[in-house]
Amino acid sequence: MNTNADVTVVGSGPNGLAAAVTMARAGLSVRLYELCATAGGGTRTSELTLPGFRHDVCSAVHPMALASPFFRQFGLEQRVDFVVPEISYGHALAPNRAGLAYRDLARTAEHLGRDGRAWRAIFEPLVRDVDKIVEFVTGQLLRLPAHLLATARFGLRTFEQGTPLWNRPFVQDVAPAMLTGVNTHSLGRMPSMSTSGAGLLLATLAHARGWPVPVGGSQRIADALTDDLRRHAGEVITDFEVTSLADIPASRVTLLDTSARGLIKLAGHLLPAGYQRRVGRFRYGNAASKVDFALSEPVPWASPELGRTPTIHIGGDRASLARSEADVAAGRYPADPYVLLSQPCLVDPTRAPVGKHTLWTYTHVPSGSDRDMTEAITGRIEYFAPGFRDVIIDSNAISATGMQAYNPNYVGGDFSAGTVSLRQLIKRPVISPRPWKTPVAGLYLCSSSTAPGPGVHGMSGWYAAQLALRECFDLAPPVLEAGLV
Repeated sequence: MNTNADVTVVGSGPNGLAAAVTMARAGLSVRLYELCATAGGGTRTSELTLPGFRHDVCSAVHPMALASPFFRQFGLEQRVDFVVPEISYGHALAPNRAGLAYRDLARTAEHLGRDGRAWRAIFEPLVRDVDKIVEFVTGQLLRLPAHLLATARFGLRTFEQGTPLWNRPFVQDVAPAMLTGVNTHSLGRMPSMSTSGAGLLLATLAHARGWPVPVGGSQRIADALTDDLRRHAGEVITDFEVTSLADIPASRVTLLDTSARGLIKLAGHLLPAGYQRRVGRFRYGNAASKVDFALSEPVPWASPELGRTPTIHIGGDRASLARSEADVAAGRYPADPYVLLSQPCLVDPTRAPVGKHTLWTYTHVPSGSDRDMTEAITGRIEYFAPGFRDVIIDSNAISATGMQAYNPNYVGGDFSAGTVSLRQLIKRPVISPRPWKTPVAGLYLCSSSTAPGPGVHGMSGWYAAQLALRECFDLAPPVLEAGLV
């Protein structure tokens, strides 16, 4: 190992890898340190149950993979094989009732009956302006939006769906339940502006570009980034725990793909007391508890249409979902929990032995929970898919505390690396037009604890790296297109 590199990156989640790739493409020497045996963070795939059954450890379906400005410039779609299903997601309201969000907006509206016109009125302008909305949502904070009309439309819909007005456009229960199921991807009470904003973006992408599934697993995204880093002479050092910046050789720039709490742990002795207090006030939210299943055959859904989409939300109607999330926020375990699940073998048979299936699921739990949610999730699926227990070969549970042990960025099991609230979308982790920069020269935070927040998009790392290139090396951002050196 060389003594020094121009740039050190700690953590190999999508943001850490995005930062490392950007720096290496700029012609700098880069060394990346990762705690685990493989790079990837939230985009790892592993045999969690039985040999031959490959499960995504964290993220499974990737709406931002084809939409993120970083991934689009990087050419991720040319580097990784994605399958974009005809149905982006389904929502189970009752054993024999389900809503389907087709990639085709008109077809979705047609199947929503009396609420079809309202659904189309909400999403038609958003789908038309999808690139402008993505640019706004993933853009740098405290700057005037480039596309005011598109941003205003998105903001008005976010306000509507984030307040008690959220039922105003609808007269039936399927459409609002479908929208709330997407909102519930974010951890938090509903209705709220933060959950509605995130949900509207995901639902818009469901119709605009679909929800792609990477063939072979989410690890393929991390592999594409890691391969590019190595092709540009970057080093990747795995199985290396960094407990302090003193553990690694000095470099001109250090980028931390850690939580805000991790920043203080690694560099607190260097940070001014006032800045530490500001970062210390950054809050973490509710948690996820995950269960992966190896199945002898597909899930036997009572509603057969749910067997046609890789992504399903289980949670009943809008009111039931809101009660479930309110229970979690109050520190309780819901009697009828929300379950998000992915059945990737429907579009990617490489995930399991021939004829077998993998099933990825999680539910929301109070922060710091150590409860095994296998039975709660199994019972919830069984209600909508009688006979589900009979097709289970094996399972693997990861509690909220297990999520944090796997990835220290998931404080208390919060995979967002910090509560996603309206306040913390602006204060992430501090209020600043350059939230990635710390008061220490050459030290930057590039994780989901910074703007624009959680998701597999690489934007936090990209922004932090571009800022460091300008400030520390007086370099312009490099070209990232696939195949270019």
